[in-house]
Amino acid sequence: MNDQVEQIIKEIKAHYKIIVLRHQSPDPDALGSQLGLASILHASFPAKIIKVGGKNNGSLSWIGKMDQLTDEDFKDALVIVTDTANTPRIDDQRYNSGHSLIKIDHHPDDDHYGFLNFVFPKSSSTCEVLWNLVEQSNGQLKINDDAARYLYIGLVGDTGRFLYSNTSANTFKVAADLLTYKFNANKISERLSEITLAQGRLQGYVLDHLTISKSGAAMAIIYLDTLREFGLNMDQAHTIVGVPGLLNNVKAWVVFVQKRDLSFRVHLRSKEVPINEIAKEHHGGGHNLASGADAEDERELEKIYKELERAVESYK
Repeated sequence: MNDQVEQIIKEIKAHYKIIVLRHQSPDPDALGSQLGLASILHASFPAKIIKVGGKNNGSLSWIGKMDQLTDEDFKDALVIVTDTANTPRIDDQRYNSGHSLIKIDHHPDDDHYGFLNFVFPKSSSTCEVLWNLVEQSNGQLKINDDAARYLYIGLVGDTGRFLYSNTSANTFKVAADLLTYKFNANKISERLSEITLAQGRLQGYVLDHLTISKSGAAMAIIYLDTLREFGLNMDQAHTIVGVPGLLNNVKAWVVFVQKRDLSFRVHLRSKEVPINEIAKEHHGGGHNLASGADAEDERELEKIYKELERAVESYK
């Protein structure tokens, strides 16, 4: 066991209350790592109070539900944040009101928050990072069937069912080990890939309204009125993010989804061209080929798309 793992386990043992948080608008890896870690802690230290916080995501409610946290819950608690690159994105800004803070993640560690960090950007997902943490714990952290299910959800979600370039030999090894536990892996793949009729129609809308430059930079804007027209909310719009990448002439793309306050959530994706530096310039961050950011208005949308065009044009 290395010093980093030993310190994390020492902190876990030292606290009776532990709260596990993750980022806003959670994806399967955020929920899988958060709920997976909570299950690992329950299995390893059944006498401790373990709670999970953040807003529930309607379209991913089948994965699991959050606890309703109070200020008292944070008092003297160890707070562990999973799958969250920077502090503004943590889905409970009381994260720093506990006794101690640990960050567990697989995004580039640009925002080095927390008393302890366990961050591995080369891992496919935070769920893969958690599996490696358990393996290095010399049996002090235990995985049960529930934890294995959650970790598998995050692993499959963040690799796009093992299609993305972040999939490594270790990713397949972790998947194989997780499959030795009792849960329905086929059902997970079905749930992660299925969409509603309204979501399918929104995907068609994206293709019909896609802007593509000669260099292969693409952009789609989904306004709040459009979401309402299709009977969808922001959480349900996540299924459109990968759609532009299905086109063979698209090299990198950005999808803007308008929020209730009329600002925009920015989803940047790429097949090869690094785009995370663009996200950093707009209150975001992430991986080289998959990042998120925020934009205040349409003027900023235009700026982001021009930056994406330049990145694609200059990439060799």
